[in-house]
Amino acid sequence: MITSFTAARQRVLAVLGGISMYRLVLFSLLTLAALALVLSFFDLVAPDPLALVASFGVLAVVISVVDAVVQRLLRLPWRIESSLVTALILLFVLQSGLTPAALGGLALAGALASISKYVIAWRGRHILNPAAFGAAVVTIAGLGTFSAWWVGTPALAVPVLLLGLVVLWRTEKVRVILVFLLIAVGVSVVRQSILAQQNALDFDALQALSLAVLQSPYLFLGAFMLSEPLTMPPRRWQQFSVAALVGVLAGWPIMIGDLFSLGQERALLVGNLLAFAFAVRGSVRLTLEKREFVTPTAQELTFRARGRLKFLPGQYLELDVPHRRPDARGTRREFSIVSAPGDLPTLRIAYKDGGQKHPSSYKRALAAAEPGATLAVTGTWGDFILPRSEAPVLMVAAGIGVTPFVSQLRQLQLSGLTRDVVLVYVASEASELAFRDELAATGARVIVFTRDQPADLPAHWSWARGVRLDAEGLERVVPDIGSRHAYISGPPRLIADLAPALQKAHSLTTDAFAGY
Repeated sequence: MITSFTAARQRVLAVLGGISMYRLVLFSLLTLAALALVLSFFDLVAPDPLALVASFGVLAVVISVVDAVVQRLLRLPWRIESSLVTALILLFVLQSGLTPAALGGLALAGALASISKYVIAWRGRHILNPAAFGAAVVTIAGLGTFSAWWVGTPALAVPVLLLGLVVLWRTEKVRVILVFLLIAVGVSVVRQSILAQQNALDFDALQALSLAVLQSPYLFLGAFMLSEPLTMPPRRWQQFSVAALVGVLAGWPIMIGDLFSLGQERALLVGNLLAFAFAVRGSVRLTLEKREFVTPTAQELTFRARGRLKFLPGQYLELDVPHRRPDARGTRREFSIVSAPGDLPTLRIAYKDGGQKHPSSYKRALAAAEPGATLAVTGTWGDFILPRSEAPVLMVAAGIGVTPFVSQLRQLQLSGLTRDVVLVYVASEASELAFRDELAATGARVIVFTRDQPADLPAHWSWARGVRLDAEGLERVVPDIGSRHAYISGPPRLIADLAPALQKAHSLTTDAFAGY
């Protein structure tokens, strides 16, 4: 069961990896909005069709205009996807209407949401979820509209669940949001039980559960708002903590005097503050110093960091490369960090730079960057880090997926630490083995899988002599896999193929990538 789930998960990631996060969320929300419009003709959702269309029009125009003006003033690239995502989220959260007061309230909420991205920010990153902030302000102040959360209706429950699962699978936040949902639903059921007892009413547990799942906004709040990467802390345990807090507050809204409760979007804002406290991280500028080919098809970029940058060996960064007419995957990509924390302020990343007839607009823009160019890192994330214990480790890398292992092994070397590590390094041919000298200097045992025999391998390296790396081959070259913590960095399809062997490891941590 574990094997088939891991394989299926990685195959889905291989498909979803071809689209940017912004576009995936946008397409999901547009699909949900189109479905809601159809349902509105049959009175299966609260807004009527005309109010739904008018409300979205006002939100989209106002947010797009404010974003465009502010980004032009700050000389930032305009991202229409971000504007439309915010507009669609507010559409599902706020009460729609056709009166001047209602449309004015929607416009104000949209403007506040947009402005918050730049005003309530820390070093270039917004602290609060923009849609939640805009909705909270107009609701608390009573400015024409309010948070109705009409998306929480039985007619939309299944579509929200399915589309939300696609988004969460892509961001690998399924478990985090599941924790939020379990806590929010559980607390809501307990709250309904206590209220029934206080009012001497009969309590139906199944009805309470149905109400919490099918007639509440928890699914939408978790999948499309709480999961937003820009307001999530970097470590998984921190994300679980934020999810738990938001779940409690959303499931049992706490009254602040007689003014308002800490429910739904206000619960999310409290969670955003906790996430910010966990990781006061911001945009860091990197100046490109040099680029060089580390294999015939892979380049390494060396930067000098300006600003406070913290990361753990094995974590990744998100690099923003603004350019004209970006394709469906946008202007941001994630890169594992090659260098070790001890190398700062020097920072290195590497990427595949060949073999594609039609490279993405991002890859073309990155290839055009010259030494002296300044790019922005919007943060560092990830739990692809070695266990604190001295337990033996298995590292499996495919091609340029070796980058996080270079960082980890180099940091061990700089710290003077030794541990039992086996690196299984897969490449199409010997010339594609990157960072050979750095890896050799760490003293780690390396097993190479290439079609041709590499020349001059270090004494602690071995060639698998053409053995194809599949689950059986991996068990053959690493017979003690059951005692090792396994880490694999490579394409999702490779991870899926090796799942039968990897699930026998003491533990398994994956770092899948789908290309640029």
